[in-house]
Amino acid sequence: MAVLNPAPVALYIHWPYCSRICPYCDFNVTRDRGQTDTQQALFEAIRADLRTQASWLGPRRLASVFFGGGTPSLMKPEWVAALIAEVKTLFPVETDIEITLEANPTDAEIARYRAFQAAGINRLSIGIQSLDDAALRFLGRNHSAREALTGLETALSVFERVSLDLIYALPEQSLENWEAELRRAARLGVEHISPYQLTIESETAFGRAARRGQLRIPDPEQGEAFYDTTQSVLSELGYEAYEVSNHARGVAARSQHNINVWEGVDYVGVGPGSHGRVTFDNSRHTTVAEADLKAYIARVRETGHSVTPEPLSPEEASEEALMLGLRLIEGVRLERIAGLPLNKRDELIAEGFLELTPQRLRATPKGRVVLDRLLLELLS
Repeated sequence: MAVLNPAPVALYIHWPYCSRICPYCDFNVTRDRGQTDTQQALFEAIRADLRTQASWLGPRRLASVFFGGGTPSLMKPEWVAALIAEVKTLFPVETDIEITLEANPTDAEIARYRAFQAAGINRLSIGIQSLDDAALRFLGRNHSAREALTGLETALSVFERVSLDLIYALPEQSLENWEAELRRAARLGVEHISPYQLTIESETAFGRAARRGQLRIPDPEQGEAFYDTTQSVLSELGYEAYEVSNHARGVAARSQHNINVWEGVDYVGVGPGSHGRVTFDNSRHTTVAEADLKAYIARVRETGHSVTPEPLSPEEASEEALMLGLRLIEGVRLERIAGLPLNKRDELIAEGFLELTPQRLRATPKGRVVLDRLLLELLS
């Protein structure tokens, strides 16, 4: 029997299909137009890719699984079941682990959700994005607020663990309206809320509109006010901000998969455009899969996998650890950033942006508000 490597490994599976492409989205997605044959080929390619990458790592303990996208709730439940069974064969599972699937409210058929639960999904992350119909139209969503609430009610009738996503700092949105939306979301009974500030990515429909002067979003000072409101309201309602954009009702409600990534646990990425971080040959490697769907399928058919692992230098690994670890309320473990000079660390501690403990460096609430700027100063 092969000796089990004590280092755990997580798995990210990317399913790129969406029923509609939202104007703010810069993820690797494609329209779902009933491409049955291509979807079957993609499922088979993902499974083959997973097997090959697992062979590079050897026996490892499975830590978590996350089906993201895209909209993985558009997958056939039997495909989800087959992939979960496959990964549990490749990586031994000693206890129950978190297995998350992202969903949209429009996919909320109770029979479908029960099939996903039977397949092994035990946590659902629903992209509601807003509880306001005007905001949903602006965001290009294909559901109303009422449909979002119905979808969430259906999810909660099947899954004990449900998270919802919201987007804030929209044009014309007021702090008062955002606070009311947060309070309404908290009353829905979910254990986890992920509020994300709207960002304009250049290669999206919103990015193009912004270049034409047709779209304006709140300035950084207003954005900080929205962030402060988010923290204070959710804290009052019992949701701890354990990460910059993630709030949970207690430690058990936190997203374990995301914590694995932020804490530097190895994770395999399969599916078009997926990323991974894996350790073998005494070095941490980055992997990036072919982004084009057909190119992904073709490469896996030809080689058995879709990635060329690239070793990270110790400095690159430490910089990544800093950028991810400071997002967590606990901060980053000092041994992960031991090689970085961090010349402005003490100055930033004195100014109240950072705190140093015997084991970790962490951002204060004041520091998390300006995290991007904080990281630039630390790494300059």
